[in-house]
Amino acid sequence: MSGTSERQSAVTLLWQEHLAAPFPPRLRTADPAGVDVVLLDAGIAGCVSVWLKNGGRLDAGRHRTLLHCARELDRALPLVTDAEELRYLLRLRRLAELTAAL
Repeated sequence: MSGTSERQSAVTLLWQEHLAAPFPPRLRTADPAGVDVVLLDAGIAGCVSVWLKNGGRLDAGRHRTLLHCARELDRALPLVTDAEELRYLLRLRRLAELTAAL
């Protein structure tokens, strides 16, 4: 399997897990490090959806969005201590990373 198809498989699996996972309730109102997790979730979700639909390709604007979201998550993650929230955000971070090829 090529690197691209391995990446697509990994993103597809993580995406399915993400869609099945409930959004952690506290993160609807908590903004760790001033980061609006709801907006990050929506931004990454939109980019991942397009990436999957386009066979692993993104336009420059969505690529920039993923880079920004990954940086914001990197700021927020050290402040999150709840295991469920951390698992959710780490999966989201990994989706951004794989989709943007960081």
